[in-house]
Amino acid sequence: MGWLITILREVPDPRTGNATRHDLLEVLTIALTASICGCESCVEFADFAEDREQLFREFLHLENGLPSHDTFSRLLRLIDPEALSACFGRFLDALGADGGGVVAIDGKTLRRSYDRAAGASPLQVVTAFAAEAQLVIGQKAVAAGGNEITAARALLELLDLKGALVTADAIHCNAETARTVRARGGDYLFALKANRPATLADVETFFADPASPLADAHETVDADHGRLEIRRHAVVHDVGWLFADARGPDRSAMPDLATIARVQSEVERDGKISRSTRYYLSSATLSAERFAKAVRAHWRIENGVHWVLDVVFDEDRARNRKDHGAENLAVLRKLALNVLKHARPEISIRRKRKRAGWSDPFARSVLGQMR
Repeated sequence: MGWLITILREVPDPRTGNATRHDLLEVLTIALTASICGCESCVEFADFAEDREQLFREFLHLENGLPSHDTFSRLLRLIDPEALSACFGRFLDALGADGGGVVAIDGKTLRRSYDRAAGASPLQVVTAFAAEAQLVIGQKAVAAGGNEITAARALLELLDLKGALVTADAIHCNAETARTVRARGGDYLFALKANRPATLADVETFFADPASPLADAHETVDADHGRLEIRRHAVVHDVGWLFADARGPDRSAMPDLATIARVQSEVERDGKISRSTRYYLSSATLSAERFAKAVRAHWRIENGVHWVLDVVFDEDRARNRKDHGAENLAVLRKLALNVLKHARPEISIRRKRKRAGWSDPFARSVLGQMR
């Protein structure tokens, strides 16, 4: 279990005096282990610790006994979320994993974390996900009065993006976020939509002209469960024309722009065909095939993180809402997800959580594989 101690050891203790009866490292270790084993709340963390005390005494001292649910709740409300989020980087180091490749950025609202009495809206968090490594590598909450765009920039500024291709939805397709990515050593691939109407219109006009020169094209076909989807990808590397007329904020140039890309999708299901077209801007000189792979990789944050957190970890029903509690529990859930993704990969996340909760030997096998 040494890796677990390593990633949690550097979280500073916000308590003073008699409030430090239970060791912070031990409380966090129990909370993370309990989350891995299927627990969702501070009450469940305390119940799990009581039921599995023998397991925890194998690697914790517990000089003052087991922490109560109040202790878990109080600590998670007080701990600095940025300090706890730093555990993502230490997790990468402990695993020996690379956070490069495609790094997907996306926001999510914890729907039941609102506080109606205090007039507080639900917590929004922005997550960074290394698609190839299948690891969450960072989280940042949207500050009061802020928005997803500023939170994403703050998160990007904390990450080493050397060699990474950062993908994000159209809300992040702006020059300042692009400059942040470039300053951290990465390239960007941002969706282009109607929030930049003039730029979108220019790109649509270009691709609509049959005489427009394309640098490369690539087609993929997927057939599954009665659904057939054809995706046609095209990229352009002659991009100097796009921001030649830089009048107005919507036409502000994207730094180091190297590729303009398009993907046309055609989906056939039950005899009906639907079509859509999406556009992207990138600082990397992408082949059509690499562009196609990067776009597909971006959606792993939806399927491999957000969906799993909602369906397997029941995140959307979490009611923690005071102080830093909701944000810190979101970090613990993502750390638990990282562990579960990389231990016993032949078993589904849901099955691993259940079996770890039922069986000490299985829990040891999950935790032991993360050394």
